[in-house]
Amino acid sequence: MLILLAGIFVLHIITIILLLVATIDNAWWVTDSISTDVWARWIFQNGVWNITELPTGSNYPTDYLQAVQASSVLACIFSSIGIFVFAAQLFTLPKGKRFTISGIFQFLACLCIMIAASIYTDRFHIKENGNYGHCFILAWIAFGLTFISSIIYFVLRKKTAERN
Repeated sequence: MLILLAGIFVLHIITIILLLVATIDNAWWVTDSISTDVWARWIFQNGVWNITELPTGSNYPTDYLQAVQASSVLACIFSSIGIFVFAAQLFTLPKGKRFTISGIFQFLACLCIMIAASIYTDRFHIKENGNYGHCFILAWIAFGLTFISSIIYFVLRKKTAERN
């Protein structure tokens, strides 16, 4: 059981790292001379990357951008709270009730990052030439890992409840 708990803890830490990198780093959309994330845009000019504001207008709607930003940050917060709740539950709650709250926080993080990546996919860079960057891909990988993690928490709770 200790190895399983350590594995879940490591999976949770990896998920938090992926969520933070996806939220903070600057590569949700990339071209040869532009790298864009949910916070700013970098333009490569004269051999130097220069930070600029994100474009505005109908191609870059601010309300959707704010939804992506908020959802990404909430995913990081929920997953971080989930790891602390996981550690606290191990020592405070009886068997059978231990992993429910951690699973709920991971599921909320899963929903938030899915919402952020889905909105970004649907509303931004629709008719532009370029590719989705590594942060966008990491956001989808983090979605999968948070979903798997939340399912593991719920299954683990049920298994510990059956042993009682």
